[in-house]
Amino acid sequence: MSVFTPLPLGQRIPASLHAVSCSLPTMAAVRGYEEKDPAITQHLTSGYPRFVVHPFLQQLAAELSRVHGLGEHTLWLTSSAAMAGRLAVQLGTASVVRVSDHGIHGLAHPPSPELAARAKVFLQNVGGFLSSRAAEDELVRRGLLPAAAPEELFAGDAAAEVRRQLRPAFPGIADDQLLLTNCGMNAVDAAFRAISELQAAAGRTVWIQLGWLYLDTIALLQKFTRTPGDYVHVADVFDLAALEQVLAAHPGRVAGIVAEVPTNPLIQTPDVAALAALARKHGARLVLDPSITSAFNLAILPHADVVVSSLTKYTASDGDLTAGLVVVNPASPDAARLRRLITEKLEPAYARDLARLAVEISRTSAVLARLHTSVPQVVAFLQSHPAVRDVYWALHPASRKNYAAIARAPGAVGGMITFTLRGPLDRFYDRLRLPKGPSFGMATTLICPFMYLAHFDLVSTAAGRAGLIAGGLDPDLLRLSIGTEPVDDIIATLAEALG
Repeated sequence: MSVFTPLPLGQRIPASLHAVSCSLPTMAAVRGYEEKDPAITQHLTSGYPRFVVHPFLQQLAAELSRVHGLGEHTLWLTSSAAMAGRLAVQLGTASVVRVSDHGIHGLAHPPSPELAARAKVFLQNVGGFLSSRAAEDELVRRGLLPAAAPEELFAGDAAAEVRRQLRPAFPGIADDQLLLTNCGMNAVDAAFRAISELQAAAGRTVWIQLGWLYLDTIALLQKFTRTPGDYVHVADVFDLAALEQVLAAHPGRVAGIVAEVPTNPLIQTPDVAALAALARKHGARLVLDPSITSAFNLAILPHADVVVSSLTKYTASDGDLTAGLVVVNPASPDAARLRRLITEKLEPAYARDLARLAVEISRTSAVLARLHTSVPQVVAFLQSHPAVRDVYWALHPASRKNYAAIARAPGAVGGMITFTLRGPLDRFYDRLRLPKGPSFGMATTLICPFMYLAHFDLVSTAAGRAGLIAGGLDPDLLRLSIGTEPVDDIIATLAEALG
């Protein structure tokens, strides 16, 4: 009897009120979610926090709107007063209203779908939403909830415990140099802004995106570089000659290079040592993001100027909080100044999120060990199945050597697999009994049609699909995050749906 049973539309994954994923059990549900179809969205009580405004935030915003007499204004609750100020600058309207009440901050604007869309996307891109636990605690304080939902929390100094648990991933780095943020995207945002400020003084304003990055990282580079010409995309992570040509074409002007190691979703790893040498040669700062397989698995700080990572993945393996991390290489030029700038610009993690993370992070080694046993078995099954076309993972032949060069152990592969099918996506996805929703790096196995959730604007048009295919990305690619369930059950459930 399989451990997997189909989850209804909108069910939280996990069952926690603070779950970072929710069930999208059919391709019709996926499309309806992306198209904001009320028939689908009415069932979603939760979702990935940067994309779905949590019910606690909605409830608290309604209460603060009432208390402050905001009428029909739309109120966005932000992670800090500084973030509310950044949002005000982005909206650029004189009619916005700043709200601060018992440490809760936000920004309200007149009713406007256009302003609302801009506000939501900005907060999504930079990781600027108020924590759902912060909203829950404020609702309790105001008597609008009887109590916070019970959960196991670390009783001592949670930030110190999280940093203590992170030490094996960053040997030799002092605890106070492990900079904790409210989510992975805010880690990227803080590093990008700090490096931009530092490098602008030397006339360096160009940023290079190496390979296909996560959508919000792409958005940061596209939207917040000084001019459109200051954003450059080098599509092939293996083509360092093309990268050097770009660097040479902008002499003394490149501020930074951003790369994921490995990339999302094709799990490609560039030659990190050669990439670092190129960056140093041309005075560009190298930002590396190891979130796909975990900083615990990769020794990349010696190659990077800054490492950014989502602690939502693998370290928060229950899937009920977001957090991020920034680490500056002490050997990087102006490391101390860069660290100070990043510290000034990041959004700190909320105390109760850290108290929860301090409990979960202690399980990271055990979770990763289980994944490292299961992933090769699932890969072998998929590669042998006639209904599967391509399978990508950390040890894919195209970049196995590059990955092995930075892996802490030969089998340290993380939990991510992506694959494509020879047959229709809808038929397989709708039949599959695995949990289906966004996010990865959880103890729960999760699968999603990644390009639909990350780039629906592209997969929903003929031109967009053609562009993805030209870039080596199958629009129907599936992203599978292996969990800690029995691997035989995972394989049997995949086999059942593949037919």
